[in-house]
Amino acid sequence: MDEMTVLTSEINVCFPASVNIGNGSLANLAAQVGALQPKSMLLLSILPLLPQLNELISTSEAFGVTVYVDTQVEQEPSFIDYERLVQAYVNQHIELVIGIGGGSVLDVAKLVAVGLKTQQSLADMVGKNRIQCREVALYCVPTTAGTGSEASPNAILIDPADNQKKGIISPHLVPDLVCVDPLLMHSVPPAVTAATGLDALTHCLEAYINKFSHPFIDMYALEGIKLISANLVRAVHQGDDADARYQIAMGSLLGGFCLGPVNTAAVHALAYPLGTSFHIAHGLSNALLLPHVMAFSIPAAPIRYAAAAQAMGCAPQADDINTAFEGVKYVEQMIAACKLPNRLRDLGIPKTSIVSMAQDAMKITRLLVNNPREITLADAIAIYEAAY
Repeated sequence: MDEMTVLTSEINVCFPASVNIGNGSLANLAAQVGALQPKSMLLLSILPLLPQLNELISTSEAFGVTVYVDTQVEQEPSFIDYERLVQAYVNQHIELVIGIGGGSVLDVAKLVAVGLKTQQSLADMVGKNRIQCREVALYCVPTTAGTGSEASPNAILIDPADNQKKGIISPHLVPDLVCVDPLLMHSVPPAVTAATGLDALTHCLEAYINKFSHPFIDMYALEGIKLISANLVRAVHQGDDADARYQIAMGSLLGGFCLGPVNTAAVHALAYPLGTSFHIAHGLSNALLLPHVMAFSIPAAPIRYAAAAQAMGCAPQADDINTAFEGVKYVEQMIAACKLPNRLRDLGIPKTSIVSMAQDAMKITRLLVNNPREITLADAIAIYEAAY
């Protein structure tokens, strides 16, 4: 047993009932809709994807399904998006919600599938295991290799009351069916491929190097680290590389498997204020902070960080500390190879905002508690300064 694992710890794992992975697998989704035979379904997606969804829509309608399509979730979602959709469709007798898109679309779809038939308010659902039930079927199809939302019990929305991201975690948010079709990801722009891929890598790293890590999740986390590290740069520079796209889609899915039982830690907590205050995309926010949080946390978990570094392909060094820092260098090199910004100042974030961002990050206790090394307000400020 190493410094991070408690073999007797309890773990609750809720995986999707059905997972379909493969190039072109979206074509099989209509048959799944037909087998379910819903009277009405709500399809949440984004406008650029609609040409690829025409067959799904027309075939579903041929089965006698009334199909409603909504493409208005375009940015990181908020309580307002949820309320708008529930109010718009609560009287349409929806029996199936399908989310096809990135993490924003999927998170909203998961919650709307609950909200269409519940007496609970969204505020009542915030937190862990507070959703009472879900009576509407839920299918999720990711179009980026990043958030892992298609496989997790988590949804994150911005609460306009305090401009903070609120986490909602429940087994009822795990989809009934997941379809991972890497062909849908070939047209994702390089910068988005890079940022979402580093988000997926962060999920795997933070699940593996976590106060509540568990052997059952370690195997998914390490394989996810391996797949993403080996294939992300190639997918960024050769977007039509089918093998690279497939491998990072797999890595993202594995990261999603990690999110419910173990969840993320300080990288995500410190990334949240970049999204809420400066509207920096979630994946890019994680990428900016990942190497700095890694460097800060290594002293508390050198064995784990060394194992993660070797999963990335780094050669073992004289000791675990040095091997672990090879992992930090690898992540920095990956970010550079993906041509992503690597400094907060590159995004126009004023240095005077660091203290307020740190104060906001310290409110995300549900994630900070998972970090192997405790982070104080002073530590958070120092990490932001290192990233500046």
